[in-house]
Amino acid sequence: MKADIHPKYQAAEIRCACGNVIKTRSTKATIIVGICNVCHPFYTGTQKFVDTAGRVDKFQQRMAKTQAAQAAAAASASTKKKKK
Repeated sequence: MKADIHPKYQAAEIRCACGNVIKTRSTKATIIVGICNVCHPFYTGTQKFVDTAGRVDKFQQRMAKTQAAQAAAAASASTKKKKK
């Protein structure tokens, strides 16, 4: 086996967004995760709404804008038919 080809294996911390810190060993000193076993809905048995960057709100705003545009297009199409 070749010498000095393996990365350094050191003590590491896994940090979750909820504040939980897990001590382990890895090639990286710090690993940051968004969800862990303490806050994951499968392990806690509760549903938790995780919305980073307001994705759901942005989607709902786009959906409302699209529905409004479709309603306006349908209204203008119906008024054009009535005029003829």
